[in-house]
Formats: sequence, C-alpha cells, structure tokens
Amino acid sequence: MESGHQIETRNTLFFRHDYDCEHADMRRLYEQAKIDQWNAATDIDWARPLEGDGGLIADDLVDIHGTKFWDRLSPDQRVELNRYVSRWRLSTLMHGEHGAMLVCSQLVENVHGQDAKLFQATQVVDEGRHNEVLHRYLALRLDGESYPLAGNVREIFDTLLGTSAWYLKTIGLQLVAETFAVSLFRMLAESSKDEVLRVICRRILQDEARHMGFSMLSLPAVVEEATAAERREMEDFAVWALNRTLAGSFRSPPMRTWDSIAPTSRRSGSSGANGRQGVMKPHSESSFGAISTPGWFAICARSVC
Repeated sequence: MESGHQIETRNTLFFRHDYDCEHADMRRLYEQAKIDQWNAATDIDWARPLEGDGGLIADDLVDIHGTKFWDRLSPDQRVELNRYVSRWRLSTLMHGEHGAMLVCSQLVENVHGQDAKLFQATQVVDEGRHNEVLHRYLALRLDGESYPLAGNVREIFDTLLGTSAWYLKTIGLQLVAETFAVSLFRMLAESSKDEVLRVICRRILQDEARHMGFSMLSLPAVVEEATAAERREMEDFAVWALNRTLAGSFRSPPMRTWDSIAPTSRRSGSSGANGRQGVMKPHSESSFGAISTPGWFAICARSVC
C-alpha cells in the first residue's frame, strides 16, 4: 500500500537563458561529482555474510550502553536491542535521504547560477542513491522492516520544502541536517560491526563531502550582501533547524517554531539580492526552549565539535 504525505509548496523557478561557466570552483565540484558516481546495486558486496554476534552498530552507540539497564541484559538481549536501535537510526537516515532528494530537486529550480544548477542535479542523484542503498541494507540485514518517519524529521523537511528561499533550504539541509548525518555516517563507517555497513557509509561520506562544499561555496556571498534583518533570519532559521535536529522525536520543553520567527518567508515575498525570495521578519526577542539531547545526538554533537 502506498504511504506518504503531501506538502503544499510555493517554489520560484529561475529558467536560465545562457549556460556558460561562471563559478570555476562550483564547476570543479560538479566535475568531481560526475567522477565519483557509484551504483548501489552493483558496487556493494551484498552477498557478504554478517560476522560476529549479529549486532550491527557498535554497542556504545546504543543509548543505554554503560548503564545499569544494559548490565542487566543477557548477551542475546543486547544483540536484539542493538538491532532495534540500528533499525531505528538507519530508518531515520533513510527517510532523511529521501527528504534531501526532494529539497535538492527544488534547489535545481531555485538557484540562479548555471554551475550551481548542474551541481544540484548531481546531488538529487546522490540523495536518491543513498535512500536506495539504505533501503537495500534494511532489507538485507533487518528483514525489510523500518520505523516510520519521525516527527522532527517530518517537521524539518516539511519546512525546508515549504520555504521558497533557496538559501534557507541550503542552511537547513546542508549546514545543519547533513552535518549531523555526516557525523552519524562517520561513526558507523569507523565502528560498525558489519563490513557491508562500513562500506556503505564510506561511500555516502564521499558524496556528502561534496554536498557540504556546495553550501561553503554558495552561501558566503549571500551572507555578505544580506541586510541585518536578513542575517538575523538566517541565524534564527539555523538555530531552529539545529534545535529540531538535536531534539529528535523525544519530548522536550516548548520551543519557538519557525512560523513564529518568519511566517511570511515560506509563502510569499519579493526577490532580493542574488535572487533571494521571501519577506524578512524582524527578530523579536524570545528565547528557544532548552534543547533535549539524547545519547546518540550528544555523541554526534561531540564528533562535530
């Protein structure tokens, strides 16, 4: 049965009429993306047997590891819990890669530069491949079962897909969400008990390095030309995205929502510098609620810092 949900979006497309290279570094990133392509169906040794006790991730990445609750478990129960946590984490990453594919498909339309459009087209392919390879892995090692889309992940991607501003999409996806995804993939690549998972994560990390490079090349000019109100909007949006990423699906104190920060930028507005779209809302003094940081995300935060 088909499952999913619809999101109402308002996306402003820029149709270029000339296609010359304008940004040499961005064009090199695009060329590298073409060289680095890989096939999830054929470039992974899916026939490799699982070694060890049956666990998939390192036990110290299980949130209760090292506590009295972990100590009370039998060896078989520890393996079972390891696999449940592995399924949960990989399901979240799989859904995130699908969301990233959708956001990047919008960025192909939004961005103005020819080199940026070409690179974003490759990132759409990359994110689709990551979604495919994680889905294949869940089928191979975890009986094809996955957890549903978590509430905070849905909120993040619904917001990113709903805003018409490409630079906010880039901040939320490639500076915040993918930073934490990279830290997860890096830990799995280094410490997973399963060689197949380690290889998958190393492949994904190679792609993610380019994705983060896009934001580093594209955002500085936008920030430099932004007004004080526009910069504050970017800062608030980055904090909101970080807040939701760290909070996970666990209960935490009430937080400001993006709607309360800049409710107009997702729906309407006039173009600013660099083709920016949206009405900037002046910052109003209000503090975010405390950020709840479950064990896994605390480890990620330390690895990023």
